[in-house]
Amino acid sequence: MKKNYSIVLILLFAILSSFAQDKDTPRSGEGIYAFLRRHDRDAVANYDEFIKLNKNKLGKNNSLLNGVTYLLPSIVDQAETKKQIAKQETEILESIADEQLIQKSPDTQARTKQQTHRLPLFGKMYEEYTVKDNMLSGACFFLVSGHGGPDSGAIAKVDGKNLHEDEYAYDIVLRLARNLLEHGATVHIIIKDPKDGIRDGKYLNNSKNETCMGKTIPLNQLKRLKQRCDAVNSLSRKAKEKYQRAIFIHLDSRSKKQQLDVFFYHQSEAANKKKSKQLAETMVKTFREQYNKHQPGRGFSGTVSTRPLYVMKNAKPVALFIELANMQNINDQKRYLSDNNRQALANWLSMGLIKDYQQSE
Repeated sequence: MKKNYSIVLILLFAILSSFAQDKDTPRSGEGIYAFLRRHDRDAVANYDEFIKLNKNKLGKNNSLLNGVTYLLPSIVDQAETKKQIAKQETEILESIADEQLIQKSPDTQARTKQQTHRLPLFGKMYEEYTVKDNMLSGACFFLVSGHGGPDSGAIAKVDGKNLHEDEYAYDIVLRLARNLLEHGATVHIIIKDPKDGIRDGKYLNNSKNETCMGKTIPLNQLKRLKQRCDAVNSLSRKAKEKYQRAIFIHLDSRSKKQQLDVFFYHQSEAANKKKSKQLAETMVKTFREQYNKHQPGRGFSGTVSTRPLYVMKNAKPVALFIELANMQNINDQKRYLSDNNRQALANWLSMGLIKDYQQSE
């Protein structure tokens, strides 16, 4: 009798739980990640559970169908789940921060004469770098970190400290530049800070020391953007390399609730549109592959689109505009606050550029 009573209680609890579970229909064009975030669920932590709950209601590639009602994962214990996911992602990114970008054959290694160079702009800890191979020989890159000088860009407050977009964009640009030089590329760093090299640590202090190729950065936005485009275009005209790419790196600022993956803008002008879009799509593919490899199930929702930005309309070389994170979102902050994660971002961007160069040949 007691056994039957227990079974009845279990069934009753299951029925009540199903009635209590949240459910809703998606908005037009909404994917699983956006749907979960709109209902205050961590997209990464709840993705797999959402698939299990709704496995018979999903479209191709787990797309959401209009007019279909979907069950939402319970919020219970979500904080602990998010904590575990964040810990897992940090550990993964840390483990790959020093990962070799491209596996070379023994023959390639044997032919490559490694040379050590020094660039003080990288700072005392990183100023020496070794040219490991000639994989990017014949490629020329113009790297532009967003804002700088009198304009610090977006500002986020973390642990009572004000963190500025230009400092984190600059640190990642330097790491990217170092990676590309190690593979034999010609690299021009357009925005420079004579004091701040590559910096480890979580909090990067703000300064106004940045210049545009040694020239004072104007406060006026239009003049500021024109100055860096003029610098890129002038160097491009003098460059001998046929393959030239201008890379503009920023961090976005949106609602604290809006979690973003890295996303890309390509040029829309006819002269460069095809190659610029191809580069953007190669980047998205590279990031998706790396997340699938190192963190299966996480997914990657980064996008490719175009936008009439001044630098994209006026840069003469093929250009790509990159937004690395939403500075205000607590999950996105992990992506740029950790120096290991900043290095991982630089590594993956390098992978994408190497693939694009190889495809262009």
